[in-house]
Amino acid sequence: MKRTTKIILAIIILLVIARLLLPYFVLRYVNKTLANMGGYTGHVKDIDIQLIRGAYQLDDLRIRKINGKIKEPFLYIPKTDLSIEWKSLLKGRLVSEVECYEPEINFAFSNNAASNQTGAEVDWTAYLKKLLPININRFAVVNGKVKLTSLITQPRADLSLQRFQGEIKNIRNVEEKNKLLPSPVVASGDVLGYGGTMNFSANMNLLKVVPDLDYNLRFSDLQLVKLNPLARQYANLDFERGTVSVYSEMAMLNKKLNGYIKPLTKGMQIFKMNEHDNRSVGRFFTELIAQVGTDVLKNQKHDQVATRIPLNGTIDNIETAIWPTIFGVLRNAYIQAFRGEFDNNITVKDALKSLKDDFKAKREERKTERKEKRAERKAKRQEKRAERKAERQKKK
Repeated sequence: MKRTTKIILAIIILLVIARLLLPYFVLRYVNKTLANMGGYTGHVKDIDIQLIRGAYQLDDLRIRKINGKIKEPFLYIPKTDLSIEWKSLLKGRLVSEVECYEPEINFAFSNNAASNQTGAEVDWTAYLKKLLPININRFAVVNGKVKLTSLITQPRADLSLQRFQGEIKNIRNVEEKNKLLPSPVVASGDVLGYGGTMNFSANMNLLKVVPDLDYNLRFSDLQLVKLNPLARQYANLDFERGTVSVYSEMAMLNKKLNGYIKPLTKGMQIFKMNEHDNRSVGRFFTELIAQVGTDVLKNQKHDQVATRIPLNGTIDNIETAIWPTIFGVLRNAYIQAFRGEFDNNITVKDALKSLKDDFKAKREERKTERKEKRAERKAKRQEKRAERKAERQKKK
């Protein structure tokens, strides 16, 4: 056997051995990275590397809170695929994409630190960069589950999304670089605990600390009877039948936002004369008054109660206008019924207009301050001249 052939065979054998050992070393590195993430810890069962695709898969990723009282892990993903985004590489950009299959994420909100599980105290992007040092340009969730549990409210308020599908594209702005909101986002899911569905679509700029965005959010046909535990606790009434759908549009630019929420109920019934659940006298009259109010404010033709709640302000201080909300109820009842759809009249230009209005207001405020300071300086000069004049008169 020739020496050259021996060298080639040796290189091939070394590459095969390296390929066989690589998953072991990568697995050790990943688990070491996930072992200590502040108040959380993580573990991966196995790793599969595909060199030709420039990808690797994580099997059975689990992240749980250390010393937490929540039984469910904060995050569980049976399979995660991390790979190079080849279509962007052909455009001269080295970025990656991540796909999570059947993930489960469990949020819990509580005043007790041990029972609070939100992940807010961890910089997840830092650990994600350690696992995948190449910037992520696409992130997708396939058939996921999201569980939100509020332990603060009594009774507990649980909101779960099943069959959750979501995708974020062009995160690193590889395409449409001159576009104000270059990253499209879509998400959908079934609101299992309350019936109905959730749909979300948006365009965002995710390269900012606080992203700019323009979104549409819809919750469709939530069953009012599913809300009875909360309705009994906070309103001393319950629903007999009906659905509620919620439509919202929002545009935000540089933390300044403009939008609305439009709740719309269909076939809502609160009061029932022969209700056999040991209803108290107080609840009887509360439900009776609420039903009368509903009948008065209901659009009889469409059997619906609805309004439009405008939202304005900043991300730190969202303001709602009372009178437009009240007028919205009356308009739906007696003038024109709201439609079960988006108004499609909110764009990022509205948030930009708000920014311009704020700039003008601040400019006018500074202008007023300058006028006041000039007037104050002028008054001081006149006072000094009067004093000097009085001193000269005394000397005479």
